[in-house]
Amino acid sequence: MAARAGGGAELVQLNVGGRRFSTSRQTLTWIPDSFFSRYPQQEGFVESEESAIFIDRDPDVFAPILNFLRTKELDIRGTNVLLLLHEAQFYGITPLVRRLQLREELDQSSCGSVLFSGYLPAPVFPAKRWNRHSVTGAQLAVRTVSLSERALVRRSNTMPPNLGNAGLLGRMLLLEERGPGAGALNDPGAVRLLCGHHNWIAVAYAQFLVCYRMKETSGWQLAFCSPRLDWVIERVALNARGLGGSLGDHDNMVAAASCSEILLWALQPEGSGTEIGVFHLGVPVEGLFFVGSQLIATSHTGKIGVWNAVTRHWQTQDVAPINSYDAAGSFLLLGCNNGSIYYVDVQKFPLRMKDNDLLVTELSGAPSEDTITALSVYLTPKSSNNGNWIEIAYGTSSGLVRVIVQHPETVGSGPQLFQTFAVHRSPVTRVMLSERHLISVCADNNHVRTWTVTRFRGMISTQPGSTPLASFKILALESVDGLGGCSAGTDIGPFGEREDQQVFLQRVVPDASKLYVRLSSTGKRVCEVCSVDGTAITAFVVQECEGSSRIGPRPRRYLFTGHSNGSLQMWDLTTALETLGQAPGAGGLSEEELLQELGHCDLALPGPSSPSRAASASLERRRVGAGNFVERCQELARSSELAQPESQWPGHSRELGAGARGRGGGGHPATQRHASPSPAPAEPSPPAASSRVRVKSRLKSLA
Repeated sequence: MAARAGGGAELVQLNVGGRRFSTSRQTLTWIPDSFFSRYPQQEGFVESEESAIFIDRDPDVFAPILNFLRTKELDIRGTNVLLLLHEAQFYGITPLVRRLQLREELDQSSCGSVLFSGYLPAPVFPAKRWNRHSVTGAQLAVRTVSLSERALVRRSNTMPPNLGNAGLLGRMLLLEERGPGAGALNDPGAVRLLCGHHNWIAVAYAQFLVCYRMKETSGWQLAFCSPRLDWVIERVALNARGLGGSLGDHDNMVAAASCSEILLWALQPEGSGTEIGVFHLGVPVEGLFFVGSQLIATSHTGKIGVWNAVTRHWQTQDVAPINSYDAAGSFLLLGCNNGSIYYVDVQKFPLRMKDNDLLVTELSGAPSEDTITALSVYLTPKSSNNGNWIEIAYGTSSGLVRVIVQHPETVGSGPQLFQTFAVHRSPVTRVMLSERHLISVCADNNHVRTWTVTRFRGMISTQPGSTPLASFKILALESVDGLGGCSAGTDIGPFGEREDQQVFLQRVVPDASKLYVRLSSTGKRVCEVCSVDGTAITAFVVQECEGSSRIGPRPRRYLFTGHSNGSLQMWDLTTALETLGQAPGAGGLSEEELLQELGHCDLALPGPSSPSRAASASLERRRVGAGNFVERCQELARSSELAQPESQWPGHSRELGAGARGRGGGGHPATQRHASPSPAPAEPSPPAASSRVRVKSRLKSLA
């Protein structure tokens, strides 16, 4: 356990996790209030059969900690820094803990990184909404049923209602069922949903929502706050076409839905909002969005509702059970479980009406009648006066991905099958057809496959056709219980315009404060954003905002993150994409350089003040103002030598000299400590290099 070496140093035998270490008591106990300085009172010490002190910890991580105690040097190559920090905190090695924390804080700031664009605090909790549409009493009790009693609902416009046994890892957090009133009702201040349109952003909390508007001169300003509702918001939609349009006060609208009810407001130019009305779909609302000025609500049960801004008329119709949808221009396309694709031309409302029903037309039918679980529509630029070339990509429950095209000259004959991919073995949950890429995601933990698309005069071409590009996964564990059964605010994407590069957003665990932005085409990491206040990210979305008229009309792409404390943080993705692939600048210290510089000072053991230090400080103040720069540097160097006389700390001076020789390939400091008499235990080692740090700081100020 402990023995005396030839020089008088007490040797200690350690057994850390089954590995033997030998060192001196002086090496272990030179840091006060550490795990080892409290020996033998420390509870973690256990004598093993080999007369060694047994510590049940990781021996691989203990090795660099022991080397730091011996040499005060740190080498993190091949070491998990987070695990090393955790073990250093366990052993109470304060200088090492502070050094690792400073390394971790090197690239972190409360003001965020260069991509950080703004911070909006949580709004004031609004007053309750009291009118004839309020829901109280028994109706409210019906809403707060447990999750198991409600029908399964889709959480994005391309996710099927039932994924079978696929993606078990992604649903490992869904096993625990909560009772009535659970979820977001217990955390009303967390951001649940985000929705953007033009220069507006809608932020939905548990029982109210707010809208922010970006102005050219004043930035983001609060434009609307809804009253507090009696039910939990599950869907939100925003339409911000611009004030002064053809619809007057109804050009800007925001809608919120819960269960089968939809509440719609009109946003006024002065920043307020008026309630348009409450509409009922009759079944749970799972899709809520605008196509132009028309508000669309869909349900997987096979019902669709449309509110027309011109006629101010709400209309519903039953169709086949809906599993996916997408909109392009004025067309709304619905993918159904019977393998058919239906479309509605919402621009023709209210002219094309038949028996007070929506004009829903079957566009195409899948050859195998597989359920269409994902849908994406791409409209090419007009090649003739007849119209656009319509391209549709869709995924099925069997994992197939198909591309069909509609010629402007053959509208009556229906779309033609262009290509089929059978690369997924799980249901396809997302598909995106853009100008340059075809992207599909399946339920196997968000497995992504991408292809490059060849075009001729803007239209998809078979020469050479679509070629495979990349295969990767966007692992994102989601907890449906965490926000009252709503995960629509954490959709991974892809986000972005179809003519531009698109991105995925990856939040690995539900309570994470870090978000990864990855290219949708290759999976390459664009950047990572960390919450500036350390709070968990609960919702996110990507939105393009129009630029200032004085600097050009080019829009900028922003990432908006909602947090558990109700705040909204903004990040500039345009800058991240523009700097992607560029070599990093030489500014700033690397991790190794920072640790090397920190090795010149003791961060946790300030030495006791002494008359010699006070005298040297006064001498420095008197002399520093005289002479040229070289003379002042010499005076500072002499004052630092006066502040640390070698005779006052003889043992520590030898230790520093040994450490310097050890770095240059000389003798080992621990060996010298074993051969020298043990110092008095009541006298801790002072920071001999702290004066050099003060001298360096002073030299920088003089320069």
